[in-house]
Amino acid sequence: MGFLPADDPEVVVYIAVDNAKGITQYGGTIAAPLAKKVMLSAIDILQIEKREGEIPKEFVYLDPVYVSVPDVVGDDLKTAQKKLKDFNIKVEGSGHILYQSPPSGTKIVKGDTIRLYLH
Repeated sequence: MGFLPADDPEVVVYIAVDNAKGITQYGGTIAAPLAKKVMLSAIDILQIEKREGEIPKEFVYLDPVYVSVPDVVGDDLKTAQKKLKDFNIKVEGSGHILYQSPPSGTKIVKGDTIRLYLH
């Protein structure tokens, strides 16, 4: 659940996920990314301007850090491993990367697993 802007709310977002799939089933990993997308869209649609003097969020050690998955399709394994140093990698096959899961551009938690299929 969230609202914005904080000092004069115009939008309230509540996300409920019934029967979430995956290993972790916490609100911060399942519902929060969805709420963020909705709220970012609301900011654009309502043309809510960034305010001066805001306090940036500081992360604590328990907060998951989301990073964008780089594109490694077509790379050899050694090059892909360098690009994917922040992730756990599972490899199937040999040669160059034919397919990766999740695809490039996907935001996932740093340290999550990326599967590489080589030919």
